Amino acid sequence: MKKTCILYLLILVVNFSFVPTLKAQEIGLQLYSLREQMKLDVEKYHEIIQQWGVRYIEGGTTYGLSDKKYKALLAKYELQMISVGGSYEEIGTDPEAVIEKAKSFGSKYIVTFWIPHTGEFTEQNAKEAVEVFNRFGRLAKAAGITFCYHPHGYEFKPYGNGTLFDYMLDNATDFKFEMDVFWVKMGGADPLAILKAHPEKFPLLHLKDRKIGTKGTTDGTGDDASNVVLGTGDVGIKEIIEQAKKGGTAYLIIEDESAKSVAQIPQSIYYINQTLNN
Repeated sequence: MKKTCILYLLILVVNFSFVPTLKAQEIGLQLYSLREQMKLDVEKYHEIIQQWGVRYIEGGTTYGLSDKKYKALLAKYELQMISVGGSYEEIGTDPEAVIEKAKSFGSKYIVTFWIPHTGEFTEQNAKEAVEVFNRFGRLAKAAGITFCYHPHGYEFKPYGNGTLFDYMLDNATDFKFEMDVFWVKMGGADPLAILKAHPEKFPLLHLKDRKIGTKGTTDGTGDDASNVVLGTGDVGIKEIIEQAKKGGTAYLIIEDESAKSVAQIPQSIYYINQTLNN
């Protein structure tokens, strides 16, 4: 009996030693980073993503392939569509279709990237968006999916004792956020301070660095060429990654909109890994 117990304990120890370690933060890639390359060879660039060591992607389109063929492509290169996009119009007029798309990919998140508005983004725009987002967020939550809004730099106009984005944060009862740190910086806000103040609000981050000397904008526009390798710009990426690690952000998603994305993305992946492991 004693020998049997000892043997059983040894088996437990051995088996436990081979349990893979789950990382708190995973690196992902927004496929918009390869929008031009996907026009040339969809399969080749999905294979390249795998070769970069990325397993999680954000997208939602199938690049002209049937759903069946595209999902087979993802399976072939061991890529998981962790997040899909849903436009403001789609989540408002056909929310079930957006949710079904996410479910079909096995996605954990749905993200809206832009709030339609004419001219300045206003208090009315922000309040209407919060209503739309909370309503859709409840539907997504019932389906086991988290809905996030991705700020784009126009939300940081003064409002009350803070900004319109503060209003959105304070009233997001049924949705969360994917902070694009580049656009927050472009809008004149401090992405690190926001992340520290509301760590629970940001399960996703878009990591994108800005060329030093780039001027900010408040309309959500900017020069794609100002996207540089992570850690070489003025956004403060190192401290943001460290805070994301402390705060429990689940996915650090690279988005590089520059024409140099294929060369820059591997360097950015290396930088994230080095920062996470230090």
